[in-house]
Amino acid sequence: MLPHLDSAHNLARWLTGASHEAEDLVQEAYLRALTFFDSFHGEDGRAWLLAIVRHACYDWLRKRRRQAELLEPAEEVDLAPDSAPDPEVQQLRQADRRQVQAGLERLPAEYREVLVLRELEGMSYRQIARVADVPVGTVMSRLARARKRLAAELSAAVRKEK
Repeated sequence: MLPHLDSAHNLARWLTGASHEAEDLVQEAYLRALTFFDSFHGEDGRAWLLAIVRHACYDWLRKRRRQAELLEPAEEVDLAPDSAPDPEVQQLRQADRRQVQAGLERLPAEYREVLVLRELEGMSYRQIARVADVPVGTVMSRLARARKRLAAELSAAVRKEK
């Protein structure tokens, strides 16, 4: 379970919008996983664990009656360091990252989760389907809709800047 700690925290942070709550929820999810380890039948351990993290996050969101769109902004995503020495290029890239992050934060939770699992965590459609407990076709349609909506969000942001 430890090799998947970063993935679990990343998913929880994107679903809750806050790093401190994500840490608590990942800890709770790991406790649930240990408690119910007997129900694990040797399939994909990462998908099994992330499904538990997802359920813990949605339970937390339901208890607080908070809409995913109204959550606090998530912390900045840790991305690979930029090797370009040009500060102007770095500033443009940072602006692009902030726009993408802001666009992701404006997406509904169901779209945000599939994008995070696919694009940031590199999970297959089948793994995402296990995590989200939906058919593979639903994962594919959510991804398509999420990408289209994110593209629209980013286009709107670019038009506002001009």
